[in-house]
Parts: sequence; structure tokens; C-alpha cells
Amino acid sequence: MKKPVRTIPRRKFLEMSMKGGLLVAATPALMNQLISCSPAVNGGPGLDTDKSVLDKVIAKALAQGGEFADVYLENRISRQIIMEESLFRSGLYGIRQGAGVRVVVGDKTGFAYTDEITEENLMRAAEVASYIARNTDTITPVNIAGAERESFITVEQPLNQIADERRIEIMERANQAAMDYDPRIRMAKIDYYDQTRGRVIANSEGLYLRDELPLMFFIVETMGDDGTNRHMSRERISEHAGFEMFERNTPESVARRAARESIAMLGAEDAPAGMMDVVMENGWGGVLIHEAVGHPLEADNIARGIGAFTGKVGQKVATEHFTMVDDGTIPHMRGTINYDDEGTQAQRNVLIENGVLLGYMTDILSANQLDMKRTGNGRRETFRHIPIPRMTNTFIENGNDKPADILASTKSGLYVQSLSGGSVNPVTGVFNFTCREAYLIENGKKTTPVKGATLIGSCMGVISNIDAVGDDLDFGPGICGKGGQSAEVTAGQPTLRIRGINVGGSRV
Repeated sequence: MKKPVRTIPRRKFLEMSMKGGLLVAATPALMNQLISCSPAVNGGPGLDTDKSVLDKVIAKALAQGGEFADVYLENRISRQIIMEESLFRSGLYGIRQGAGVRVVVGDKTGFAYTDEITEENLMRAAEVASYIARNTDTITPVNIAGAERESFITVEQPLNQIADERRIEIMERANQAAMDYDPRIRMAKIDYYDQTRGRVIANSEGLYLRDELPLMFFIVETMGDDGTNRHMSRERISEHAGFEMFERNTPESVARRAARESIAMLGAEDAPAGMMDVVMENGWGGVLIHEAVGHPLEADNIARGIGAFTGKVGQKVATEHFTMVDDGTIPHMRGTINYDDEGTQAQRNVLIENGVLLGYMTDILSANQLDMKRTGNGRRETFRHIPIPRMTNTFIENGNDKPADILASTKSGLYVQSLSGGSVNPVTGVFNFTCREAYLIENGKKTTPVKGATLIGSCMGVISNIDAVGDDLDFGPGICGKGGQSAEVTAGQPTLRIRGINVGGSRV
């Protein structure tokens, strides 16, 4: 039976959105464009600053010295709608724009930003940023000119041409599918988010780039309740794409995956504790490797001489089964970027190959410090932040084993289907992660669901004890935090087995 959904006319919904929390209304023109869903200028409003002005800003930034300077202009238009317990709870429309100016000299960075993109404010930001480089040698900046970068993102249905009724329809379909899955599904929460980010990058090497990145994020949470036990689950999809994302991943399929976990875990027993073999299912479980191995491979810590992988390029650091890649070029994925926020072309970077460390992920600063190539990993959260080395789409390459054989050859242990929160020391790689969906392995079969299990270990311990890697690589979207900044990323892995990892639980 169809559950009642409180439907809201578009005009009424927009009125509620205004009352519920409009983020920033930059100009009346921008707001009219947002509400009317009319096509936007490529790159977004606020990014049309004349190139000659940017040349003057860069020259001003280097006037007191410096080896490198850049200007980053940004404009973001975002929408978020939340539906919970079959009711639309809130809608937020955000418009944000501004610019950051940076000067680099040696290991030091001078940086300033402005929320208003005017020539006066840009020159003032350049003056402040240049303070760090005063009385040092300087370079002569090259006048900026347009550059070409390969694109890995295509859009069939632009977000600014999508009526709000279609967004609401998608959410209602997901809510209905979740509630129809099983009578024990008592609640569903649907979170819809889209964003269009325009950016302009210009630097003292003469680079000038301008593009526009769309982003979709759709999350379904469901709660199962059988009168005795409850379990909250989450399923999400995210792409750099237009609204056609929902043709590749229907809202119903996302909702049913979330509901399946909520029901499956209602019968969970307390997890055992101790050292045991762990089989991890393909997909978002790759977040463990992202956190425990990926962060220690980001070159800013390496340049400081700290971290588990410092000075180990060319050395064997993992089993021969283990190959790890960061690739910002995979079409549409959440971590895909065309080029990073410094203008370096995105690329495929093999970090560890068959257990041998090949290199690190760099931005311009760390590449200079380590005398390494730029890998396209200089990313920033907004114009208010400086670029730092960040992952894009990070994953373990496929192996030769069949997932069913990996499970069947594991006499006993823990089968981890999904992870939730955890913590990692980015320098040492020591971590603990909570398992959201896990099962006992008994005689090579997945049996009883268990709750309260945590994985505890170190990055070197994990990658030295992987002895089987499947041929079923899959990915999951996520949000990565580092240095007070967040970034859109994807993590992935095939099914794999880790021999002897410490599992925390509530019974022996």
C-alpha cells in the first residue's frame, strides 16, 4: 500500500526553503537565475574578471619576492532537500563566490582571500599574501594565456535546467521503495544535494583555466525495527554528472540496498573479539585503505620527513598481491576532477605496484620540495583554503581470485560487508574502524550477522597480510577530511582477505 507523502507545490516549497534557511544571496540576478532554472553562463557568474586584471594581481603578489603565485576564483550554486518520515523537512539554496591569492617562497606560503571578486579586493589580497615573501628573490611572471586540459566529465541533463518537481519526484520514489521493502522498515530519510562549481585558475607560469564542475549526491538512510532490535543503514550515490545520474542508478535501487541491510542486521549477535582472518567485500570497504594507506602517501607529510612511507620509494612495502592506484580521470566518479585546483591535469598514478612503492601524491609545493613531478592532487575545499595533496579516486587493483573462492577457503573469521566511522593517525597509519554490516565466517560460509565489531591495526600490517584479491573491483563515494578541509573522493577495492587482524568485539 502506498504510504502517504506530503506533496508541496513548487512555489510553496521555494517559499518554505527561504524560511528554512537560505544560505547566501549574493545578488538578485543570481537568485533569479537559480529559481527560474535558466541556463547559466559557462563558468558561472562572478568569474568574468578580465585577464589583464589577473596579470596585475599576480604581479602584485610577487612584487616583494616569491617563486610562484596564483589566483583562484570560484563560484558555487548548490541545492539541498531533505525528506524524513515521508515529510519534506528542509530545502537550502546556496550561492557562494570569492577568490584566493597565494604566494610561494621556499617552504612558506602566503595566502589571503576575499568574498567579493573586485579588482580592488583582489589587489588587496595579493598585497597581504605577498607579505610572507618580502625581501626574497623573485621571478618574472609570465602573462596568462588560455590552456587546454582533457575533460573526463560530460553532462547530458544540466542541473540548472532541472525543475524542482523532478528532484522531489526522485525523493518520493526512493522513500516509497524503502517503505515498501519490508513492514519492519519504520523510517526512511532521503537527502538530495546538487552543486555547480565554476572556477578560474591563473598563475605566474602563464596558466589560465576556466571550467564548471557539476556534482550530484543522493543518500538514503533506513531504520529497521522488529520490536526488539533496531538497525540504521545508509546507501549513497554521487557523481560529477548531470541529472542523468539517476538513469544509471535509480532511486529505487539505492533505497532497496539501504533497506536490505536494515532488515538483514536485525538478528545480529554481539561480535567476538580477538585476532582473526577478515574477508572484506568489494566496494566502499576501500575506505580503510584510503584512510590507512592513502593519507600516509600524500606528499606533504613526506616532505616533512614523517610517515610510514617516507624514504621508501622503490622498496617492497606490501605483499605482491597489492597494487594501489589514485586516478582522477575515471569518467563521472565523485573524485574525478579534470584538473586539480592548481591547474595540473588529472592523471592515473600507480602508487604501489605488486607490493613495491612507486611514488606519492603531490601538489605544486610538495612536488618542488621533493623534486618530484606534479601528480594532479593539489585540491582545496573552497577559495578560502590553500591547496594541499588530496586523493581523488583511490582503489586497490583487481587480482585473480574469485570472490566465492576467497570466502570458501577461509575456515573461520569475519566477513565485513560495510564500514562506518573510524579514526586513523595519518602519519603512522594506525587505525580503528567500526563495521556497520558484518557476519561470522564458519567453515567457509557467511553465517550469523554480528554487531559492535571494530577493525584495529596499522597500514603496514594490513598491506603485508593481504593474501587474496578478487576480480570484482567496485567503488563507493565519500567525503574525505584532512587539515580542516573536506574533499569529494571515491574509494574502491575488490573482495580481499587480510590474514590475522585484531577485531574488537564484546565477547571472546
